[in-house]
This record gives sequence, structure tokens and C-alpha cells, in this order.
Amino acid sequence: MSDKLISRSEDFNEWYNTLVLKADLADYGPVRGTMIVKPYGWALWENIQQALDRRFKATGHQNAAFPMFIPESFIKREAKHVAGFSPELAVVTHAGGEKLEEPLVVRPTSETIIGHTYAKWVQSYRDLPILINLWNSVVRWELRTKLFLRTSEFYWQEGHTAHATAEEAAFETRQMLDVYTDFAVNDMAIPVIPGEKSEAERFAGADRTFTIEAMMGDRRALQAGTSHNLGQNFARAFDIKYLDQNNTLQYCWTTSWGLSTRVIGAIIMVHGDDQGLILPPRLAPYQTVIVPIFRSDEEKGPVMAAVERLGRELAAGGIRVKVDDREQLTPGFKFNDWELRGVPSRVEVGPRDVANNSVALARRDVPGRAGKQFVAQDGLVDTVRQLLDDIQAAMLEKARQFREANTHMPQEYDSFKEAVQDGFARVWWAGTPADEARIKEETKATIRCFPLDQPEASGVCFYTGRPGGRMAIFARAY
Repeated sequence: MSDKLISRSEDFNEWYNTLVLKADLADYGPVRGTMIVKPYGWALWENIQQALDRRFKATGHQNAAFPMFIPESFIKREAKHVAGFSPELAVVTHAGGEKLEEPLVVRPTSETIIGHTYAKWVQSYRDLPILINLWNSVVRWELRTKLFLRTSEFYWQEGHTAHATAEEAAFETRQMLDVYTDFAVNDMAIPVIPGEKSEAERFAGADRTFTIEAMMGDRRALQAGTSHNLGQNFARAFDIKYLDQNNTLQYCWTTSWGLSTRVIGAIIMVHGDDQGLILPPRLAPYQTVIVPIFRSDEEKGPVMAAVERLGRELAAGGIRVKVDDREQLTPGFKFNDWELRGVPSRVEVGPRDVANNSVALARRDVPGRAGKQFVAQDGLVDTVRQLLDDIQAAMLEKARQFREANTHMPQEYDSFKEAVQDGFARVWWAGTPADEARIKEETKATIRCFPLDQPEASGVCFYTGRPGGRMAIFARAY
């Protein structure tokens, strides 16, 4: 691994891979395609978990845990589901030194074991709705892996709900998409596009799949979270029935929805620069770092007294703060180290600052002198808090402007081919799944979604020339 980051413009893929390792987010596991999430990366994931968990519980969901081993026969009970997941399954055939009577699948997702269990739990309309979320890891045996974005084992949350009516399931599906959108925009500072997947991109076994799609720094798309209306497909496969108020036996309507550690990859690729990570303040493990600057023991005493006092004040004010008191390292090294790690703000305290009752306050999203100001120590908590709010808003706006600048509206296929090599193509679509497959084969671009926000007017499909249809976002994707 190189000591220096390669620039994003020179090799975005190498920049990403090197940065994940150098910023101490993760490392490669000993089994191909697996990932070790290091403490700094896990602290970021914990903040993501907490931000989502608050939203889930506010909408009435409860957390639970289900087994990671699933009987192989469960997977086979929903035809589209098994067809969609078979190539990625990890299967246990031996345990305790003996061959198992029935192979066990290591959980790729939990719809099947949830379906089996809900069939036991649900008897009457009084048992509904069931609103459960799981925080766990799943295994999908990926051929081409990339830390956080696509690994054979990854961490996520998966929500699973059961309802008495189609209307309740439809509401749940859209409600959770709105939760993901709110989290992405307001916590990750990523301006996602909420929309519906095409039939070809739909979750295996779902009637409808909704998604939030984001543009990365290399102008490719990333699916950042999905919400699936499963209709009655899994209810019929697993016999999830209830007696309604008329004493008639009915099948339930179910949903599932999930967001994974791949959003850490999204944060890296949307906000990072040639110096390293830039983490949104609402999720960053440390929101500010204090770096003391002194050259002698005589200077050290007053500087460290001010540093420790300011650290306590910031922490008491609810700011996640780190005092970097590593004496074997120079201040310049520390500046570069915390810039690499993406800490949103930095407080510098030297002898002159102590004398002037001031500090140097730098923001990570604005490099160099332009991002540094001298402020009073008095009221520093409020000053830093306001700066963090400014950084959060500026990061979102910068990402929004980047996406808009790289979203094209081609009118015909040749210009479409150029557009998807360099960003998003926003086009009218009246094609078939076969048309979509041909475009994917020729350009590697897929329909990322049909945005929920559709124009009132209609247009002409760039590919078929047919009028009508829906506005679609095409892009090459991770």
C-alpha cells in the first residue's frame, strides 16, 4: 500500500481502496471477500445504527434477533426468491463431524425464516401488524468484492413486517423509504433520489421494490437502501394466514426493507477528497479534534491546561471530541492524520492562543487557510456547534450541485451512450425488459429507478421512439 493517496481523478478505484485501509476503517479478512471492520469504522457504523434506530422506533418498530442458519428447504419455497439468491448462497453440509440430513443456508436475508415464524405467530387480525427490525450480518458469496460496497459478509438492518391489508403494506413500504431518504439527506448529507425499481432490478420475490439512489464521486450510482412490498408472495409460500373480523381466513401482506454498511462506502465516495475522508458531522466518530502545540515544557503546562479544559467543555456540550495528546508526533503530522480520517473540525491551541484566550478553528470540508479562523475560547461550544451545522449543510449542497451538474437528458441513443459514461441519464422510458437488457449489455447502464417525483408532462422514449412511459434514471452502478 502506498504511503500517499493517489488522486481521485487519476484512479478513483485505487484511491478508494487505499483510503479505506489508511483511514483505519477496515481491513481484509482471511477468507476471500470478507471484511474486518476496525474500531474507527465501527464507531461510524454505530452512529449510523443509532440514527436509524431512533427513526425505526419512532415509527413503531421493535428490534429482535433471528437465527443465521436457515433450512435449505425454506429458501426453495418461494420460487423467484431461490432463483434470485441461489448463485450467492453459502451452504453448510456438515456439522459436529457428521453430514447433515438437510443442508443449512447461512442467512443471505431473512424473509424465509421470518415467513416460517410469522406463520406460527399470526392467528387473528388482533396479532397484526407485526413490525420487527433485525440488526445482523448476512452472507452472499460475491465474485467481485470491494470493502464496504460488496463483501461476502456484510452488516445491515433488515425490517420485516406483516399486515392485514394491501393498503397497510403499501403504506409501510413507502414510509420506510421516506425514513431512508430522510436519513441519507439529513445525516449522511447525500442527496438521494427515491424511486421505484424496474421489473428487472426488483428484489427476488417482491411485487414492488423502492430504492434510494445516490451519485458517487466518480459519477456512478450506488443503491443506498431498499424497501420491498412483498405482496402475498411469502405469505402464500409460508402459509401466513389470519382470521379477519368476519371470521374469514386471509393471507397476510408482508414487507421487507434494508440498509447496510455499503452506505459507509457511499459517504467515502461522495464526500472524500485527495487528502482523505470528509465525514458528515452528524455521523463522524469525532466531530472535532483538539491539537495542542508547544515546543518546551514551559509552554506545555499552560497549553495542556487550556486543551483539557476546552475538551471537557466541548464534551459537556454534547460534541464528540478527541484530544490528540500524542507527544511523539508533530502537530503537522496530526493535522494530516485527522484530515485523512475526515474529522469535520479541528481546534488548535498554542502558547499565543492561550495568551489571547483564542483558538485556531479549522473545517475539514474547506482545505487550507480558507477553512481556518481564529475564535475566542469563551463560547467555543456554541461556535463549534454552529460550524458543524454549517459543514453539514455545505456538504449536502456540494453533493447536490455535483449530481445536478452530472445529470444529462439525452434525446436519442447515441447521446445516451455518452451520458452514462459520465454520469446519470434522466430520460423518458417506454421500453420493455428486453430493451433494458440490451441497453445493459451494450452500455453497462441500468435503470436505477423511476423517481417518485415524476414530471406532469410526458415525453418520447429515447430508445424506442414511443410516446408516454415514465421518467427514468439510467446509470452505471456499483
